[in-house]
Amino acid sequence: MSWQQYGACVDHDPELFFPIGDAGPALIQLEAAKAVCAGCPVRCLCLEWALLAGINDGVWGGMSETERLALNRRKRASLNGHTRLAAGGRR
Repeated sequence: MSWQQYGACVDHDPELFFPIGDAGPALIQLEAAKAVCAGCPVRCLCLEWALLAGINDGVWGGMSETERLALNRRKRASLNGHTRLAAGGRR
């Protein structure tokens, strides 16, 4: 069995999780999708899957495309800083 079948989203219209645009009605839709994710028992697995698979569209694990991209940037910056420190470089 896959974690996806346990998602809180399975009983919702998939289009809810793919708002078009970033203003007005799309923001309302984004918040509605995130509200579904907030109580999801597999939210963390969903987010991890989206990050590892490089999914750029939609709401996954309670995060929008923009939020996932920012999270990935922060992870890369953190890893780069740790790599420089481990190599004896300055931060």
